[in-house]
Amino acid sequence: MQSSTSSNNKDKVTYFGVININENGRNIGAIDIWRSLITKKLFCEEKRLGILDITDKIGMPQIKDEEVWVVAVNRFRKGKDRWKLISVIKEGKNEFIDTDDESNVTVETSNYKIIDNDWWSFSVSENVNKSIEITRELN
Repeated sequence: MQSSTSSNNKDKVTYFGVININENGRNIGAIDIWRSLITKKLFCEEKRLGILDITDKIGMPQIKDEEVWVVAVNRFRKGKDRWKLISVIKEGKNEFIDTDDESNVTVETSNYKIIDNDWWSFSVSENVNKSIEITRELN
């Protein structure tokens, strides 16, 4: 198991697990999840099937303390462009860059879940080491 030392040199970030993203029983990507041993904060990275580009973010991606990691799923698309790893706040408007890496998407959240006609979401922390079928919306 790999680990890295965080900036305070006392904490370690270790590999915590994965979420496999499936559509119609076929894997279309995954979320790698890392966790701080002391603070228990999660750090996540998305892996899209067929995308070989290296991300422009180096190191462990971090989010604000008031945010959580979720996977946003588009209700109308298919394949690798259907989902995106994002962070959301508990209540209010959230903005993220769409899967085309250009367009801005704004969604409303309630209790850390997306409430939108085009998008739905599921929590990363509640689905570690699971395979999630995104063909239909999770409750």
